[in-house]
Amino acid sequence: MHFRHGSRDEPEINLIPFIDVLLVVLIFLMLSTTYSKFTEMQLRLPVADAEPQRDYPKEVIVAVSADGRYSINRNVLPDRSVETVAAALTAAGGTKDSVVIISADASAAHQAVITVMEAARRAGMVQITFATQSAAQAGR
Repeated sequence: MHFRHGSRDEPEINLIPFIDVLLVVLIFLMLSTTYSKFTEMQLRLPVADAEPQRDYPKEVIVAVSADGRYSINRNVLPDRSVETVAAALTAAGGTKDSVVIISADASAAHQAVITVMEAARRAGMVQITFATQSAAQAGR
């Protein structure tokens, strides 16, 4: 019998699966790594002479409840007359440049708001605004 002698070729290592695994690991590392540079620079900012910041006018908040009671800067007034409200506005530090913010209940009488506006006019305060809330806040 004649046996064939096997070839003495050395086995080859297949590198394709190894390269595939390395590429997957490389892509994973690239995607999961955050690159941030921490640089530090010494800066001297320029100096500018600017106007002083404008002073905002004093705000006087007048709350009108649903039953017509008044509160000026959280101080409840004992009387509902125009003279009492005007005196309280002046006592609250209201000047000509002050802003009156009327925060009236949605069900307050129209006359109660007009009384505050008339009292502000008598106190010499001409800047009047109304506080409101958005529909999203009203639903809470």
